[in-house]
Amino acid sequence: MNGPPPSSFPAFDVSKSDRTDALTVVGLTVTYRMRGRDREVLQDVSFRVRRGEAYGLVGESGCGKSTVAMAALRYLPRNGKVKAGKIVIAGADVNKLDADALRTMRANTISMVYQDPARALNPSLTIAWQVSEAFEAAGVAPDEALQRSLEMLQRVRIASPERVMNSYPHQLSGGMQQRVVIAMALASNPALLILDEPTTGLDATVEAEVLDLVAQLRAELGTAVLFISHNLAVIGRMCERVGVLYAGKLVEEGATQDVFTRPRHPYTVGLLRCLPTVGRSKDTERLDTIAGGLPSPGSVTQGCIYAERCRLADDRCRREAPPPYRVSAAHGDQMSRCHYHERAIELPRALAQALPEHGLANADKNPRELVLRAENLSKTFHVSGTALRAVDKVSLDLAAGETLGLVGESGSGKTTLAKLMLGLLAPDAGSVLELDGAPLAARVTRRNDEQVKSLQIVFQNPDSALNRAHSVKRLIGRALSRLAALRGAAIDERLATLTAAVRLPERYLGSRTRQLSGGLKQRVAIARAFAGEPRVVVCDEPTSALDVSVQAAILNLLADLQRERGVSYVFISHDLHVVRYLSDRIAVLYLGRLLEIGPAAAVFDGPQHPYTEALLSSVPTLDGHASVARVRLSGDLPSAASPPSGCVFHTRCPRKLGSICEQQDPPFAEAADAAYVSQATGSAREATSGIGRKHLIRCHIPADELRALQTASRDQANDQARDEASDVARDKPANPATGAGRDS
Repeated sequence: MNGPPPSSFPAFDVSKSDRTDALTVVGLTVTYRMRGRDREVLQDVSFRVRRGEAYGLVGESGCGKSTVAMAALRYLPRNGKVKAGKIVIAGADVNKLDADALRTMRANTISMVYQDPARALNPSLTIAWQVSEAFEAAGVAPDEALQRSLEMLQRVRIASPERVMNSYPHQLSGGMQQRVVIAMALASNPALLILDEPTTGLDATVEAEVLDLVAQLRAELGTAVLFISHNLAVIGRMCERVGVLYAGKLVEEGATQDVFTRPRHPYTVGLLRCLPTVGRSKDTERLDTIAGGLPSPGSVTQGCIYAERCRLADDRCRREAPPPYRVSAAHGDQMSRCHYHERAIELPRALAQALPEHGLANADKNPRELVLRAENLSKTFHVSGTALRAVDKVSLDLAAGETLGLVGESGSGKTTLAKLMLGLLAPDAGSVLELDGAPLAARVTRRNDEQVKSLQIVFQNPDSALNRAHSVKRLIGRALSRLAALRGAAIDERLATLTAAVRLPERYLGSRTRQLSGGLKQRVAIARAFAGEPRVVVCDEPTSALDVSVQAAILNLLADLQRERGVSYVFISHDLHVVRYLSDRIAVLYLGRLLEIGPAAAVFDGPQHPYTEALLSSVPTLDGHASVARVRLSGDLPSAASPPSGCVFHTRCPRKLGSICEQQDPPFAEAADAAYVSQATGSAREATSGIGRKHLIRCHIPADELRALQTASRDQANDQARDEASDVARDKPANPATGAGRDS
């Protein structure tokens, strides 16, 4: 389907926009002045956000998503300027406003919520001061501003607004901080709310609460939302329409359901294939990846901007820039800048799907030895004379070549438990920690060289973990020298082998880390961790800040290294899709206590502890419809300084039985499921195969009853999803003439 040149074929009908939209962007081109040259970071971007609509903007880091938001606010950095195009917010042309009109628009018409609420809030001012200041900026008197601040905090579902008003930002949880920032953004009842990665770094339950809040406030206030994120599942849940940005160009746009169900640009197809969705596992398939990286701004002057990374590209693609083709889809028009948009869904995969036979599929035939064992592991901190039990009598083990996923809300003790294993914190008396059956000293400074190199860590943020002043070669070489005791030519030889293993090109060895992308930095951190041939590697949120394409490459790398070297992982993450893909077993922590542990398939398929059930129900899906009914937890995580009596979860448990939950600490009970539990006898820490390890739940409700309750919830959610799909089908019938937008 060929069309006229892009300039005469806009992505949407501009005549229907302007004053009827919350935001209209037409032909936006933005340049940054870099090294004496103007480089285009946005090229001819056009889209609209209707009043009351949620519009998602997705793409890799560096694609220009945040630049769109900054341009809309007319808040570009000093070296940035709008070269061409038009931005209209609620009928006002942003670039034609004088200083006073611009200030009024920012105060009353448009608001923005940033990624990190801790950086958006002033640590030296109370919440009352900061929220009321937002009302005062909109022209409200100080006394009235305080009263309206209290009302707005109640509106964003803060349970104790009076207490929060008198608090400082550091005294609030991440989710609470984000609610405060949203309250400030909504103080002026804006026509447009821009959310820039508002849930990155939040755990599953808090993320779900923030997303619920945004959806409820949209319904109440009719506010339009521009939602910027690299989390496609969040966009699928929140947005009616979505635009896909690549290297400053809008390459695809349409109804979210159409774009995610039947994408028409190879880049969108690639992003969706990178996701570790339900049913995918490291044991059955590798994640697809997008080869190469983003072109530097302004470097592509001819042809399709995606041609160098596209597995459908031919000479035409490299010669002619594709116009924005429009087709009719099930839920409206769909636009794609691809000459072969009808074939995009057939994009060849980047990786062969077959995996080595020596993977975990044969683990049950060859039981693996235990590498790490912890028994009654506890850690108590003393804060201002108060004992705070961060980890409470946790017992678990790790077999060779196995991945144990640690999940739970922020503050549940995951990172503290990892630090105890690594010797970065000393456990309480009575704790037992063993490596290969030999006792491990409490502190890393008292462990021998073999034990130190056997337990390593990959941190969440490689920028904080790597010395920016050193080259990649020096960073990895120093680890080889200290952990592997290598010298001279032996370091160079091993360095070459190690960088090849982590797929780090040799040309980057002389680079400083500040010159590398996020994915390359994480590869350097992984190479450093593997320098001493570790037995166990703790991965603490290693992919949470990465784009889906880079995340897929890192997950494939970790799985490959595990198959090749037999290394074991303790994998900590808030992203339960990632945990399910990589983990053999799952351990669920709450307030420092282990509530559930078992094979990944058993934990995810159920029955589950009510807390695990709540975590899983909070995970967003691409189609926006949960496979289980949402379980909402009341209140915040209790303080570890005064944990609840009986079951620690009873204060928030939606399935609480009564006084027994308040008075008695439940024992672990086996969720007897023949599909997952082996016939081996002995303790839960016995060295059986990873697939045959027992599934244990710490709850007063019997496993059979939990299974029945949770099955009923799933059936209810499925029925509701079918009803909603039927309603949509009745309201918006498919185009009978073309049937475009549907899978053939």
